[in-house]
Amino acid sequence: MSKRTTTVAQYLASLPPDRREAMEAVRQVILDNLDPSFEEGIQYGAIGYFVPHSVYPPGYHCDPKQPLPFAGIASQKRHMGVYLFCLYTSAKEEQRFREEWRQTGKQLDMGKSCVRFKKLDDVPLKVLGKAIKRMKIKKFIASYEAGISRTRSGSKKKTAKKK
Repeated sequence: MSKRTTTVAQYLASLPPDRREAMEAVRQVILDNLDPSFEEGIQYGAIGYFVPHSVYPPGYHCDPKQPLPFAGIASQKRHMGVYLFCLYTSAKEEQRFREEWRQTGKQLDMGKSCVRFKKLDDVPLKVLGKAIKRMKIKKFIASYEAGISRTRSGSKKKTAKKK
């Protein structure tokens, strides 16, 4: 995207028609399945879904000024992406998502939490919706905090071993 947008409507309006249609469809699936305690807005230059500070005051550990990210969608130069931080924090949910996607017969182009796609037909929307719906806000926060605890205790152990 050439210029920064500050609202979801501006972000969508700035996209070419084919990308806008795909992003709107993915967005609708997310909104239809999202726990109402999450909020939608622009986060990191894309459409984001996050835990507001009113629900989780510490915010995101990497930048506490930011609300805790849950998911996001973005139009990148060579693809569109669905960013599922909710899967990044739960290996069990990530594995379940991958298996459900595999069962659709569609090719999954996924990193640790980013699902990349070129056109809407590449995305089994029901699988995406089910993954979003399963992760209620309290479950997500607990999973996130457990992951942070593991990371912090792991780094302490590594530091202790170096001494």
